[in-house]
Amino acid sequence: MTELFNWPDGRKAAVSLTFDDGLHSQLNLAVPLLDKFGFKATFYITPAGDHRSRLKPWRDVADQGHEIGNHTLTHPCSCNFQFARTTGKCLENMSLEDIRADIMEAHRRIREIIPNSSRTFAYPCYETAIGRGVSKRSYVPIVAEIFLAARGWGELGYSNSPLTCDLHELWSWPTHRMSFEEMIGLTVRASFEGGWAIYTFHGVNEGHLPVSDYDLTGFLKFLKDNEDKIWVAPVCEVAGFVLEARNRLGLYV
Repeated sequence: MTELFNWPDGRKAAVSLTFDDGLHSQLNLAVPLLDKFGFKATFYITPAGDHRSRLKPWRDVADQGHEIGNHTLTHPCSCNFQFARTTGKCLENMSLEDIRADIMEAHRRIREIIPNSSRTFAYPCYETAIGRGVSKRSYVPIVAEIFLAARGWGELGYSNSPLTCDLHELWSWPTHRMSFEEMIGLTVRASFEGGWAIYTFHGVNEGHLPVSDYDLTGFLKFLKDNEDKIWVAPVCEVAGFVLEARNRLGLYV
């Protein structure tokens, strides 16, 4: 069946560049670099606090053709993280109703300021379940009811298979402290597999999960030099293409 699937214009692989948490360096460094090379990315935002002021610059980013996605309202993660214990927002202490409400309020706030956005989702800390032990429950089904696709965590080196991957728990590769040579290597492997490579960035020269502007620039230059072989597009665009292909081939969606 895979021989019946082709990426647009005969390209060998797809790449989506995703950025989490709406950091200043993404506005000041990442967006200008992406625009310089002519690429569009996906930015996953948590619209807590004064969401109108927080989302205003991201509305401008959306107007430039980038995707603005949902990263929950309060970024709940495991109680194993000290910051989660400090804020009191621990996944272990939440119910499915709690996480749905959190996601939907973020959805409402984002769409209030940026209509027609928030089509895809990113799991905070890549975690997809609430509760503990026998009461632990996946909230992937809730996400699947709301969004076209959702990004999680993946095994390093393995890209998403377009016809078989779970669109609501897509694998991605964290890029913090990764060199552009490593990113290129992973992309080359994805092209041999005909896969969809998703990269997760946080701060650029900023924060505790940084990538350097040098390495981001090096990777974007590689993608530009190979844009006839590699399709670079936001998560929503690639997911929509994959979904159409599955429908055409009569596969599960």
